[in-house]
Amino acid sequence: MSGTFLSKSEITNLLVQAKQERKISFEELGKAIGRDEVAVAAIFYGQHHASPEDIAGLSKALGLNEDQLSYQLSNFPDRGSDVQMPPKEPLIYRLYEIVQNYGQAYKAVMNEKFGDGIMSAIAFSTKVDKEVDEHGNTWVNISMRGKWLPYSRF
Repeated sequence: MSGTFLSKSEITNLLVQAKQERKISFEELGKAIGRDEVAVAAIFYGQHHASPEDIAGLSKALGLNEDQLSYQLSNFPDRGSDVQMPPKEPLIYRLYEIVQNYGQAYKAVMNEKFGDGIMSAIAFSTKVDKEVDEHGNTWVNISMRGKWLPYSRF
């Protein structure tokens, strides 16, 4: 099985199925391999590179063949290649909509605070937290932390 290549969707399905069979969350997998839950999910969906340690940990936690996972996950990801624009999946569309509605405002505020530049999506981390307010309403908090990269003068 170690030499069999699966498509991105097939490896995603393999990982998701193993995760569901073991009734394990992305948070639990992240703790098992020493990664954030969002990074683990990004590995599942072919959007993040998996280190040999990640692969060994996922293999153990999910009961999958380490050689097969290594063969599949050790390549460099083709990030963003599966995203249709505009996105059709409702939650992903809402994130897109947030950028449509607030992107210019984010840019203006960041430029005002940091100067002419961009936030890195490479030197970057993100976190998802759940919050329940005093009325019992559930809220999602998505934080993003990217290195500020000033534009070069040339």
